[in-house]
Amino acid sequence: MAPTRAEQRAATRRALLDEARRRFAEDGYHDVVFAEVAHAVRVTKGAAYHHFDSKLGLFRAVVAEVQAELGERVAAAAQSHDDPWEQLRAGCRTFLSAAADPTVRRIVLLDAPTVLGWAEWRAMDEESSARHLAEALDSLIAAGTIPDQPVAPLTRLLSGAMNEAALWLAEAQDPRALAQTERALDRLLSGLRARP
Repeated sequence: MAPTRAEQRAATRRALLDEARRRFAEDGYHDVVFAEVAHAVRVTKGAAYHHFDSKLGLFRAVVAEVQAELGERVAAAAQSHDDPWEQLRAGCRTFLSAAADPTVRRIVLLDAPTVLGWAEWRAMDEESSARHLAEALDSLIAAGTIPDQPVAPLTRLLSGAMNEAALWLAEAQDPRALAQTERALDRLLSGLRARP
């Protein structure tokens, strides 16, 4: 049975996203040519423009996909623990360790903030990762593990610190950088805990 037009469109879109993701991760945004991405998946540039209005539109879709996957990875790491405190630690550590993933490093941490702009990058981060952090903090406050306080500013403070650490890790040359950052994170998080 031949694929329907909708299935063909979905397959073309998927192929464009996969090829663009590979190229953006390997070469960086500025060295990727939209027409070459289209050619590599055997579609015309016009057909590619039907799915994405520009190289920037294609990049935006790739960033959203990679960030969503990162958010899922963070959530899965957190959910692998029963204790809410350990869920927070695992999620934060997974987010920081993602800086070593070449795709996350190049697309999300290095290129996205400059190509999309800080405001759009932050909004995408909010949608994919920061909301999980807010939910974790909410549950820890409800349980009394963290003293009662407004969640929104606390989420921004922690998210900002982790984003900055991830950006730093993405460029760090020291092989001890991740372990050192995880230790610093644990000290930072321990300062949030309610004292008995």
